[in-house]
Amino acid sequence: MEKEIVMTYAGLRALEDELEQLKTVKRKEVAEKIKTARGYGDLSENSEYDEAKNEQGIMEGRIALLEKMLKHARVVTEDELTTDKVSVGSHVHIRSASGKEGEYDITSSAEADPRNGKISDASPIGAGLIGHAEGEKVEITLPNGNVTVYEILKIGRSQL
Repeated sequence: MEKEIVMTYAGLRALEDELEQLKTVKRKEVAEKIKTARGYGDLSENSEYDEAKNEQGIMEGRIALLEKMLKHARVVTEDELTTDKVSVGSHVHIRSASGKEGEYDITSSAEADPRNGKISDASPIGAGLIGHAEGEKVEITLPNGNVTVYEILKIGRSQL
């Protein structure tokens, strides 16, 4: 059985919008590129054709991935969100052992955008914080192998 992907409603909508864009607009654009490239003659030496077919393959792979993700998606509801423990949909304020503070929204991997403060529940920090309460100190092993301690200062709700 496939693992369920817990996400916010905003994340679900973003995936649905991307899928719709790929199926309706991008497919037509790529099909047109392939048609144009075929007109250039011998396909065995036609780099434009090869490039367009490669783009089509990548796009179809992304469509399949999005469809699979949406099939296994479960939207976290307002009723499920609690400020007692960190979960998908939480907004957390943390402090590292070095004293550096940060605020993050815990999201699914499909919604993650670390540059904008959205970290995945599958990332080392996100996974380490899940299930912990305000005031707790959590020891987390980072990808570089270093271990650091984060204190959860506040848990709120992300904007769904």
